[in-house]
Formats: sequence, C-alpha cells, structure tokens
Amino acid sequence: MRISDTSRVFNFSAGPSALPFDVLEQIRSELLDWQGTGMSVMEVSHRGAEFLELAKRCEANVRELLSIPDGYSVLFLQGGATLQMSMVPMNLAAAGDVVDYVVTGIWSKKAVAEAQKFCTANVIASSADQDFSEIPDPASWVRSDDAAYLHYTPNETIAGVEFHYIPESGVPLVADMSSTIFSRPIDISKFGVIYAGAQKNIGPAGLTLVIVRDDLLELAPKNLPHLMTWRAYAESGSMTNTPPTFAWYVADLVLQWLMRQGGLDAIAVINERKAGKLYDAIDVSDFYSNPVRKDCRSWMNVAFILADSSLDAKFLAESKAAGLTNLKGHRSVGGMRASIYNAVPEAAVDALLAFMSEFEKNNR
Repeated sequence: MRISDTSRVFNFSAGPSALPFDVLEQIRSELLDWQGTGMSVMEVSHRGAEFLELAKRCEANVRELLSIPDGYSVLFLQGGATLQMSMVPMNLAAAGDVVDYVVTGIWSKKAVAEAQKFCTANVIASSADQDFSEIPDPASWVRSDDAAYLHYTPNETIAGVEFHYIPESGVPLVADMSSTIFSRPIDISKFGVIYAGAQKNIGPAGLTLVIVRDDLLELAPKNLPHLMTWRAYAESGSMTNTPPTFAWYVADLVLQWLMRQGGLDAIAVINERKAGKLYDAIDVSDFYSNPVRKDCRSWMNVAFILADSSLDAKFLAESKAAGLTNLKGHRSVGGMRASIYNAVPEAAVDALLAFMSEFEKNNR
C-alpha cells in the first residue's frame, strides 16, 4: 500500500499534516539554490526583492482562490491559531464589551477561555452535553443584544464536527478556519475576520493566515502592544518583524499547486467524494461507527470507533505496517481519526478502505 516504490506512506495526521508530493519535490530541488540566488530560501532576506515578490504572489493567490472582495487585508503571521484566539478579543473588544461564542468542540472551547480574559464572553450555544457530536440549531442560540462579534469554529478536528453553512450574524462574524480553509469555496464577504493555522491545508506549521475586514483594523485599543495589533501587520505587509520565511515559501508553493488542481471548486468535489467514501463504508458496517450526526460530519476529519475497542492497538499497528499512518484518534476521545486534507490523495482513502475491510474480515 505504500506510494509506488518509495518509502513514503499515506499520512492521515490532523496536523502538521500531509503536504502535496509535487511541492515536496520542488522544495528538495531548489533547497540549496532558490531562484538562482545561490542561497536557500531560508537564507535570503525577507526584505530582498526575491522574497518580496514571493510574498506579493502568495497574497495574490490567496485573494484569487478565495475570491476575497475589496476592503479586506490578508496577513501572514506567527503564533498559530491559538494566538489568534487572544488577538481576536484584544483587537475587536474593550474590557467592558460582550462577545458571543458558539462552542462545538475543544478548539472553540479554548477560544472562549481566552476571550474571557479580556471581556465578557457569552457561550450562546454549546453541544458539550451531546459530547460535541452535533451543532446546535441556530434557532436555539441565545444571542447577546450588544455583542461586539460572534465567533465560531467551522470545523472541529477532534470529534470531526463541521458547519456546512455560514451562520447569519448581525455583528462581525469571526471564524477559526484552521482545518477547513481552502477545502471549498466560501463567501468571504460574510465574515469580519477569518484566521487559520497553516499546518492543515496551507503549508507547514509556523505560519498563520488572517483575513480581516479593513474597518475592523481600527478597533484595537491604543494601548495594545504593537505586535498584537492586526493593523501593524496590515501596514507593514506582514513584515513588522522577521516573518517565518520558509513556512511562507512552502505556503506559496502549496497555493500554486492548489490552483493547478483547478482551484477550490475542483478540490471541493474531490474532498466531498473522499469523505463520502469513508462515511459510506463506516455506516454500512457494524464493526465501525461514527458518532457525529450526519448533517454535521466533517469533510476533513473522519473519526470512527471500533465496536471492540480492545482491537484498537492491533488496528493501529497493522495499519501503520501497511503504510497508513497517524490514524490514532485524539487522546480526549480515543478511537480512530483519518484527516483527509487537500494534500491527502484519493488513493490514500481507497487504501484505507481496503485495509479497513480486510481488518474487519480478519477480526470478527
């Protein structure tokens, strides 16, 4: 089941996750001499002409792929999505403000905890009492009348729960899209802020993408540290300090690869098909199961459990030997999880399905 005759495996890691094979080959080919500079991209100045051109191209590709309308800034930051959980309330709310959060998993729960350090964060809906296996009906959300913004996490990687719609919001809508951005088209105009760690569908860990509506840049309190304001990065082209140049370079290559695949319309068809194959196989089996309500299932993170949990260790050992890696579920929920981001080929899903069928047959 390994990829052709190489030592490469099919990597189902939730993050850092798989990168396109073509991109890895290109990185290897130009690692020592990038664009004829005689240096690695890791050695060139981030303010040099060559890297500034890369940064310009990368931003242009983000804008084209996501069809970002005028009036939004695209920022390339550090600190991961976790830092943005703090920067969101710091930039959008004052100490006495109220902000609204929808909690559908561990990551949105963490975001609330950070917001509570800076302002009054209301949990207006939560699926915690359903073990984060569904998304609360928007009609049941108890929204605040004076919220500064509404925050949600479109895809929760741990349980594999996903919004397949954009919530209506009369206030700036903020989304942690770390594990769903670039997996399909989205209407950016409905959002005030989108943030995403790179290590799922953008590139390697170390880079964070932030898309923020320009009018919101002016809301940051004047006493906020310079590097904690989005405005600072918008004004400097994300060059306020030395950026993670290698991660940015790889992200540029990944976005070019994505455009060669046909963009987000094309990748969405593939992603939906990959997830559908897995869920269909799980649903017809009494050996495997998925606890997430069907209309809330993630395209990116397919969680499943074995009817006999004593077989978990054997499943993981044998799947790894077959070249299918990182299938262990998150420690908080157990079971298995196949993360099938853009760079995970459909052949990987087919190989996993063949293994699951054979394992079920041999272990009944």
